[in-house]
Amino acid sequence: MGTERVYWAIIVAWLSLFEGNMMLVKGDFNYKEALTKSIIFLEAQRSGKLPSNNRVPWRGDSALDDGKLANVDLVGGYYDAGDNVKYGLPMAFTVTTLAWAAIFYKSELEAANEMGNVRDAIQWGTDYFLKASSRHKRLYVEVGDPEEDHHCWIRPENMKTKRTVKKIDSNTAGTEIAAETAAAMAASSIVFRHKDRKYARRLLNKAKLLFQMAKSHKGTYDGECPFYCSYSGYNDELMWAATWLYIATRQSMYMKYIQEDVISASVAEFSWDLKYAGAQILLTQLHFEGVKNLETFKSHGESFICSVLPDSPYNQINLSPGGFIHLRDGANTQYATGTAYLFSVYGDLLAKYKQKITCGNKQFGSSHLLSFAKKQMDYILGKNPEGRSYMVGFGKNPPTQAHHRGASVPKLPKDEEVSCSLSFTKWFQKDEPNPNELTGAIVGGPDRYDKFNDKRWDSPKTEPCTYVNSLATGALARLASMR
Repeated sequence: MGTERVYWAIIVAWLSLFEGNMMLVKGDFNYKEALTKSIIFLEAQRSGKLPSNNRVPWRGDSALDDGKLANVDLVGGYYDAGDNVKYGLPMAFTVTTLAWAAIFYKSELEAANEMGNVRDAIQWGTDYFLKASSRHKRLYVEVGDPEEDHHCWIRPENMKTKRTVKKIDSNTAGTEIAAETAAAMAASSIVFRHKDRKYARRLLNKAKLLFQMAKSHKGTYDGECPFYCSYSGYNDELMWAATWLYIATRQSMYMKYIQEDVISASVAEFSWDLKYAGAQILLTQLHFEGVKNLETFKSHGESFICSVLPDSPYNQINLSPGGFIHLRDGANTQYATGTAYLFSVYGDLLAKYKQKITCGNKQFGSSHLLSFAKKQMDYILGKNPEGRSYMVGFGKNPPTQAHHRGASVPKLPKDEEVSCSLSFTKWFQKDEPNPNELTGAIVGGPDRYDKFNDKRWDSPKTEPCTYVNSLATGALARLASMR
């Protein structure tokens, strides 16, 4: 028996040498199930008249008069999180990143039988953006009164709060939102190119006009504050949009803009507000493909990787004791899913082009980046000190009190009058599981010490957001392909 123990010890030690190589290690979770559920959450966020194939039984039609106050049709699109307002900037980022996943991980999504659902999720956003940009040199960027909305805890199907409309135009600048919407339309046009050429052309033409609008009348739009203030400015969105337009058109004018006019920066974050790293990794892919004069962007993209990797000498990011990225409270999981996605993409690019990344005196290969991406997603799915899942309806002990109006308020008769003042006592403050399961929602997550509080009123920990899940889509598709 002693010899046998030694033998197995040698085997275990040998296997541990390959622990970081995702190609050799089987997954710890059912990633395909997580991917499917992650997309279902996006369907739960739909505004407007729901399709006949709606997969969220407790959701119904809502906000069917959106845009009426401005005499324009703004029905559709997405609610961004647990409230009932439609914010243009995070909605566009959700669509852009979803489209990127559909492009880069096309075969993985097809293998998981989810490409059709992802395409539908993208089109739910782009159909809305076509409406929002239907008037010349004007983009409608928000529907709903945030102040009124946050004083009423009611599901969207029964809301009676004011549906005010905000826009940007030649008198009101909003470079970030115009450029991000241009990026969403350009990226999405690639997704639909072989499915519906006419629709793809409409999206691309609109993307070009929105980009022109973004750069010809520069200025930061603060109308979505305090919820979606763009603290990073608009240079990252202009770079992001120009990159997607070049990828979609291959027209030299966009590459000329990138090489001559774009302002880039080294950052350690990828989020709805800060897109430099995403654009830099896209441009690095173009560099690997042979496009000239993109070395600066490659250097900045690698700086992002080196700033985040825990064993890099240039690491700047705080990890919780359990190894989870923690940048700030409130939708913190977006930084983990965003990092997991970019590390997955860059890791696969390194493998394809037989490259390594250098951080000071250390070199890292593809498997190292993919391993870190996997650790972040595994943490969300249940491999963490709390031993629980942070995706609703998935895994062990998932959240049951997501900070979300639709999930926490039971289905009510359509004509039932609801008192906003009583709604919080009646539903928000009720310390029990939501009556409707918000399947697939990735909540805000634990604090920097890995502690989690599954209470509806602890919104930094329990509120989900569309862009957390859109960023998770590509990473989960990549992980699902391992099994």
